[in-house]
Amino acid sequence: MYAVVGCNRCGTMWLLADPETSESATCPRCRKTHRTKRLKRFFESEDRAAARQARAALLANKHDDSEAFSEVAHVSELEDRIDDSGIDDREYLEGSGLDADAIETAGERSSRGDARSGSGSRIDVVRGALDDLEEPTEDDVVSYATDDGVPPDAARDLLEKLRRRGEVSESRGVYRRL
Repeated sequence: MYAVVGCNRCGTMWLLADPETSESATCPRCRKTHRTKRLKRFFESEDRAAARQARAALLANKHDDSEAFSEVAHVSELEDRIDDSGIDDREYLEGSGLDADAIETAGERSSRGDARSGSGSRIDVVRGALDDLEEPTEDDVVSYATDDGVPPDAARDLLEKLRRRGEVSESRGVYRRL
């Protein structure tokens, strides 16, 4: 059994597996501990995919994205659409006046451990900002990522991609990983 539940402190919604078997659950955003019987349940299903779909629909409605969400047959399609939207990395780099081949070579060296910085991919840097910062706003994440070599526009785009994928939620300007 899966339930989409919500925190009465910060308004975060998350999936809770087997809500009947656990006594308490902790909000992944504000860390408040809730008694599972007292949590507001927005949706319940035996199917995890159905619960994910319901949560995604609730989040889309919360962010006034219901119309765009209704155009998608299932939440799993959103990842495919994100990958297909916008320009690819090579086009972005060359449009910025950078040598995409040199950057790709440096990336390969970095993944083998040959690079000095070893800070990881851009998306890993953005995820790291969300993990390391106490209450990360968009500006905080961009500043953190910029300090680690990620261009500001790329950091903003990656943060939005993570939000659309459902890996990150935003509430009152503060982001958190799910």
